[in-house]
Amino acid sequence: MNHVIMIGFMGAGKTTIGKKLAKRLEREFIDTDQWIEEKTGRIIADIFAEDGEDAFRRLETETLRELENRQAPCVISVGGGLPMQPGNRPILARMGTVVFLEAGTDTLVERLKNDKTRPKLQGGDLRQRILDLMAEREAVYRDVADLRVSTDHRGYREVVEEIVSLLREPAPSYTKQTSGSAD
Repeated sequence: MNHVIMIGFMGAGKTTIGKKLAKRLEREFIDTDQWIEEKTGRIIADIFAEDGEDAFRRLETETLRELENRQAPCVISVGGGLPMQPGNRPILARMGTVVFLEAGTDTLVERLKNDKTRPKLQGGDLRQRILDLMAEREAVYRDVADLRVSTDHRGYREVVEEIVSLLREPAPSYTKQTSGSAD
């Protein structure tokens, strides 16, 4: 497969950057959370509340398997917890180039401070919840990613053009690259 898969923490810009990247590459854009909501007729928060996180994670894996079989290359944005499931990691690797969109804590707090739709961020201090989840997830994101691109203090055009540039480089030189400033 030759999909481009966007991973990263909630609020890192996976959907926004993914849509713009898909347009730039003239590909279809797919957001796995939206796919799940359309398929089930339910919002993610309700699935978490009524069926539990394990049920939602199973739906994510089913969705990933469905998308793995799509022939036309797409840009795919996955939920922040999807790469945390060990069984999803080899699927992501087979599907194409995995891009980890990085964002610092301050950026994430600013972007997520009014968001009430994300079950993993509800209750307690938002900054601490972000720090705790990032501590759990960041090493996995780095391990799964072929490319790492910072979205801190950058416009979507700049980020999209950097990704396009990195995708055009020969595979050995872009594997596990990092870019941009994390400050």
